[in-house]
Amino acid sequence: MKPARIAVLAGDGVGPEVTAQAVAVLKRLGLPLELAEAPVGGAAIERTGEPLPAATLALAREADAVLFGAVGDARYDRLPREKRPEQAILRLRAELGLFANLRPARAYAPLAAASPLKPERFARFDLLIVRELTGDVYFGTPRGRRTNERGLAEGYDTMRYDEGEVRRIARVAFEAARERRRRVCSVDKANVLETSQFWREVVADEARHHPQVELEHMYVDNCAMQLALAPDRFDVILTGNLFGDILSDEAGALTGSIGMLPSASLGEKGRGLYEPIHGSAPDIAGRDRANPLAAILSAALMLRHSLGEPQAAARIEAAVEAVLAEGWRTADIAAVGERPIGTAAMAAKVLEKL
Repeated sequence: MKPARIAVLAGDGVGPEVTAQAVAVLKRLGLPLELAEAPVGGAAIERTGEPLPAATLALAREADAVLFGAVGDARYDRLPREKRPEQAILRLRAELGLFANLRPARAYAPLAAASPLKPERFARFDLLIVRELTGDVYFGTPRGRRTNERGLAEGYDTMRYDEGEVRRIARVAFEAARERRRRVCSVDKANVLETSQFWREVVADEARHHPQVELEHMYVDNCAMQLALAPDRFDVILTGNLFGDILSDEAGALTGSIGMLPSASLGEKGRGLYEPIHGSAPDIAGRDRANPLAAILSAALMLRHSLGEPQAAARIEAAVEAVLAEGWRTADIAAVGERPIGTAAMAAKVLEKL
């Protein structure tokens, strides 16, 4: 069997720490995998002056999947926007055609005390956010800065979607819901934004092709409130790039920590980029405090969605659940009075279970 090729782009801050633990878990499985590392983000800027060097992009293009850490550091905030570390992940999404971001968020029963939710709500919390990833204000043009008619400086971005972009991400959400509880909540701001009105119309039209799935529309401000009050009402949340970025971070907090949430960014043919949804957290980088579970669970998503290894993915997920059930915690999910363990120790517990 030809080894699956994985590009490992660890990046900045805690990225290298948590990615190294995910790689260790992948190696423990004994699968035919070929892993190659390359710099990205601030680490690449230090070496080459570019956040996404040509060699790194070439490696990602040639790979069957990309395992990504995190990018960003305040040290680079004064650089022009196109030179900042965050541009690396945005360009990777565009260059690899990764339009569908899957962000599962669910309750791990042992973490109930770490969640702000009431126990009865937390126990039923299991949702999937399907976020469109290559459109919206993140990629819309024109954008920039100018002097307006009153002589004042202003900044502007363009929110835009075309029908094909909306329809294909809606299709992903409906197909995902068919394998879950068959409910999709499409989130927009159609009472204010023309783009959202258009989004709602296209999603409603695509829903006709998925009669087995129930469709609900909701404004983004109400969705943010309902996530906090009754997240168990949701199955699959379908939304655009900007709203999805915000809502998925909120969902992460509800699970007990953003350090628990993995993500998959997928293209048309199964190739994907997999990363924890948390940032680079430079304040704790190098201190063995980061939670590696989101990165490890991202590796599980990679096995399931890009490498055709659902049983191996399930083994990783079961190992994570077993470690949590035994009471092991990193600092972000530890309750008051609990003594947390470090990044490497938490990963070692997962390896023991495997």
